[in-house]
Amino acid sequence: MKTLDQLKVKIFADGADLDGILELYHNPYIAGFTTNPTLMRKSGISDYEKFSRQVLEHIADRPISFEVFSDEFDEMEHQARKIASWGKNVYVKIPVTNTRRESSVELVCRLAAEGVKLNVTALMTLQQVRIVSNALGSNASAYISVFAGRIADTGCDPIPLMKEAVEIMCPYQNQELIWASPRELLNIFHADDVGCHVITVTHDILKKLSLVGKELDEFSLDTVKMFYQDAQKAGYHI
Repeated sequence: MKTLDQLKVKIFADGADLDGILELYHNPYIAGFTTNPTLMRKSGISDYEKFSRQVLEHIADRPISFEVFSDEFDEMEHQARKIASWGKNVYVKIPVTNTRRESSVELVCRLAAEGVKLNVTALMTLQQVRIVSNALGSNASAYISVFAGRIADTGCDPIPLMKEAVEIMCPYQNQELIWASPRELLNIFHADDVGCHVITVTHDILKKLSLVGKELDEFSLDTVKMFYQDAQKAGYHI
């Protein structure tokens, strides 16, 4: 089994808790950050731009992605340009379609050609990867986020798909594949094995990094102790 130091895949922290983001900023294994409107809403954030700029006040030397939230492409474009202006390390997340299933590929193509750094998100099929990768071309640095975790939620093994996605994107050195929405820490190693460039990992899963390489007999004993101690604290008796 590889150690964290041996991994080639870059780990990006995925979340919208400012304190958690700043804590992870000091973790040497965290190479970048992502967030989205759903995570921000769950964290109680009401002012999108204020929060984003607060993050960027502290993080200017690692990539960080902020997402547009309009359903209309002209407004998406306006939001994308504004978000991109916030910092040189900012990537603008554009969903692969809007809610009416209309492709965002024309917008992606236009922004990429103008040098806007993009993170095209919510992809789940190889056809989407092909279309988006061609649209991005050899322009600005870009990420393609394939939601491997959600693919797995359907009962489909995402690993073969992610391997092929790497091959599809191979001609473009400016593009990096993101394994998005992981469900467990082991997915970091899956992403590394298939040649993914990046994996976005939520803060709760990142808390398990300290367990990597833990001796299983000791982990077994820790688990037994946990059950015993919790039963004692609860005052259970029969």
